Amino acid sequence: MRKRLDYAWRLFSTGLSFSVFGLGGVILWFLVFPLLHIVPGNRREKMLRARKCVHYSFYFFIGLMHRLGIMTYEINGLEKLNKPGQLVIANHPTLIDIVFLISRIPAASCIVKAKLWHNPFTRGPIVNAGYISNGDPVQMIDDCVADLQQGGTLIIFPEGTRSVPGRPYKFQRGAAAIALKANGLVTPVTLTCVPSTLTKAEKWYQIPKRPFHLAMHVGDALALDEFLAIEPKTVAVRRFNRYLQEYFSQQRVRYEQFGE
Repeated sequence: MRKRLDYAWRLFSTGLSFSVFGLGGVILWFLVFPLLHIVPGNRREKMLRARKCVHYSFYFFIGLMHRLGIMTYEINGLEKLNKPGQLVIANHPTLIDIVFLISRIPAASCIVKAKLWHNPFTRGPIVNAGYISNGDPVQMIDDCVADLQQGGTLIIFPEGTRSVPGRPYKFQRGAAAIALKANGLVTPVTLTCVPSTLTKAEKWYQIPKRPFHLAMHVGDALALDEFLAIEPKTVAVRRFNRYLQEYFSQQRVRYEQFGE
């Protein structure tokens, strides 16, 4: 009976959390961002204020899920993040990965699906925070590089979508192309979620039998010199993309299989 009550509570709390998330997006769009917009400052200053606002709202959301007993979490190597011009490359096991990352990186930008620009629950944060659309791949890469070169922090998932549990990674080349073109600080972040939940194959209400544990492992900055020396650049991008795929595959084995 106790297990059933616990499951029912976490199911209710999960639904409540996502309802709060959606409501928060609407409040940010119609109430908070208009107030921020009238505060003096140039376009980038206003955009950075909006990013911090999203950061605090995501920090609250992760805290809410934790306090409701839905999840636990840990962060290793946070001191390696929050550097100007930093490209954060991460794997993507769950629906809330970007929320978790932005909750710890106040000035972060990210790439979002073009269709989310028309979603009333997400449009406000996306537009005001200057997040980058994936609608035009060439323009996307240029926008990402420009943001990094202006000192911004960018989070990108090279898979392009959530991982499928048990299947090998298949990275798209966008992250590698951005990293080499920007030629800045590239930091890998490995995310693990045990037990697996909120994957691409699951609905939000298909919760695990116990609270899930989300862990963030921040790696050391990746050296780019070897790949920058390769010509033509298309070959360099392909080889660096393969390197990223192998790196994250090894990290997944390390953290998931051995639980380190």
